Amino acid sequence: MTDTQAAQYDLVDSVDVAVVGCGPVGTLLAVLLGQRGHRVTVVDKWPAPYEQPRAVTYDHEIARILAILGIDSDNDPAIEYHDDLYYWRNAKGENLLEVDWKSIAASGWRTRYWFSQPELEKRLRAVAASLPSVTIRRGWLATDLVQNDDEIVLTGQVTGANGVSATEVIRAKYVVGADGANSFVRTALGLDFADHGFFFDWLILDMIMPDISRLDLGPKHWQLCDPARPTTIVPGGPGRRRWEYMVLPGENPVELASEQSAWRLLEPWGVTPANAELERSAVYRFQARWAENWRNGRGLIAGDAAHLMPPFAGEGMCAGLRDAVALAWRLDLVLSGKSGDDVLESYGTERKGHVHHYIDFSMRLGKIICIADADEAAARDEQMIAELAASDGTPVDTDIASLGPGLWHSGTAHAGELSVQGVVEADGRRGRFDDVAGRGWTVIGRGASPADVLTDEQSRLWEGLDGRSVRIGTAGEDCDVIDVDGTYARWLDEIGADFVILRPDFYVAATAPNPAALRASLDTILDGLHLTMSDRAPVTTR
Repeated sequence: MTDTQAAQYDLVDSVDVAVVGCGPVGTLLAVLLGQRGHRVTVVDKWPAPYEQPRAVTYDHEIARILAILGIDSDNDPAIEYHDDLYYWRNAKGENLLEVDWKSIAASGWRTRYWFSQPELEKRLRAVAASLPSVTIRRGWLATDLVQNDDEIVLTGQVTGANGVSATEVIRAKYVVGADGANSFVRTALGLDFADHGFFFDWLILDMIMPDISRLDLGPKHWQLCDPARPTTIVPGGPGRRRWEYMVLPGENPVELASEQSAWRLLEPWGVTPANAELERSAVYRFQARWAENWRNGRGLIAGDAAHLMPPFAGEGMCAGLRDAVALAWRLDLVLSGKSGDDVLESYGTERKGHVHHYIDFSMRLGKIICIADADEAAARDEQMIAELAASDGTPVDTDIASLGPGLWHSGTAHAGELSVQGVVEADGRRGRFDDVAGRGWTVIGRGASPADVLTDEQSRLWEGLDGRSVRIGTAGEDCDVIDVDGTYARWLDEIGADFVILRPDFYVAATAPNPAALRASLDTILDGLHLTMSDRAPVTTR
């Protein structure tokens, strides 16, 4: 679209970032940018929020992210957790696989939480509404996207209450497509969406069950690997329960999703209209797809627009929220004039590498349960029961993903992985490190203070990033925060380091065993940020 063409339409806004899609990913991105004072407009084609359940679970990393917004997953009446493993059992009730969904993760939060997505989205929108620089526009259908060296122009159709449609234009520095699997933005940017050959239709039944504790439904979260009807049974948030049934070969998905069929499937579990309400019955196609490229100039994609995965690892929405955080801090640097937009290139390479792990893991789990042949299932059972018996009894740990290539110093221990978080104390306040010491760019050190070992130039640039230097130690030592339960001492001993550089998304940028190695790693990270802060006044070494 030329400037002359754009002038023919109503200019809705001129903003820093336009986000297409007002789901949890797009809204979180808008909130994080809005908290930094950037002007953001979120548009969504639907006139009202979708009030039916979709995602029902998130992990410890998302709990850490939500804490940025003041949502405490451990003490929120709309969120629950269970001290139970994630069991995979055959038709006889024998354990095939045990996944760790009950422990406290190294990042300081529980491994798994359960919630209702409409409730979470309502909370996110409320936070967005409190930010004066964030605007949400509904009933806005994106129809065109063009860009030049200076801006990207989003055109859309909006229908007013009187039924009259108008064409409107939003001029932005960047546009982000968080508009789902059928993303308009991804298509408009010419970004591919590779299919990895995993297709299974499943019926999703979401139930409201106030008296759920009176029923014996087995473990809190488990997979029934019965070839006669592979089934998933998991919580759906407080007072809710979800059943997922694989659509068998030859079945009609529409007929299976009927209310009569739903109650028939639930009857063996003792679930009836007398003790439960059917909130939703719908057939979904579980897929495995991802985009090879996540950016084209001033346009980027996130969430389901960039990747789809089967739900068996409970990581689909989690991956999208990680996208939002990873993109937000990069866009903040660019929009604040601290970095050139080359820093955005690492967003896609890092996130693609990370999401590949969870898609592959989800597909492996899917291939275990999506077996409808009795003989094949029997062979699977025999193999998995033997493997479980031969193991040391430790449940499978799903938290082993690392970032793809990007803004972290490879070759330093734990770099590219989510950072450990323990309980610390400072100035009479005790709690998780993020809450007590703060979030953002941080150098943690023990022994020498990180602030004392950086060069003048590094100190100047670090200050320009609003970076923190935190000396951690034990009670009685000269330090900024006390390592209350020894978490940091154990972690640093394990990785052979005395310094850790943390990023705003809680990932480790680098670790170092001594001041010289810290300075070398910090130079690598600062170079990768494409900083443009050369006009700042020098800062003396502290």
